[in-house]
Amino acid sequence: MTASTLCALHCAIVPLLLTFLPLAGLGFLTNPLFEWGMIALALLLGVSSIFMAYFRTHRRALPLLLLLVGFALIILGHVYLHLWAEAIVVPAGGLIIALAHFLNYKFVEKCNTEPHFFHLKHNRRPGHIHD
Repeated sequence: MTASTLCALHCAIVPLLLTFLPLAGLGFLTNPLFEWGMIALALLLGVSSIFMAYFRTHRRALPLLLLLVGFALIILGHVYLHLWAEAIVVPAGGLIIALAHFLNYKFVEKCNTEPHFFHLKHNRRPGHIHD
């Protein structure tokens, strides 16, 4: 969740500071290899955390859907959009991914504290008949 939020901030601020980054010794932040490496790392972290929580705990598709939409927006922005459109779409994708992580966290937390129909097998009550 933190990495996705930082990614969104990075994507929003870097276009504004593009001319000042080399002066501060931070020119590597605008390197396309750095950008794609960060996208790949965020994708790996997002897929591993959200998919694992989906299959092990909550079985709710909303975080998965938001994760996919967020990465689609980031990739769309980096590949097809330029200038102001990219500066809007890419940070929006990062914020959607952060929202996916936040909802995933809340769903896991709820599953660990409250029994409901998603977790009949996990939250067995005495005298309750299971498959």
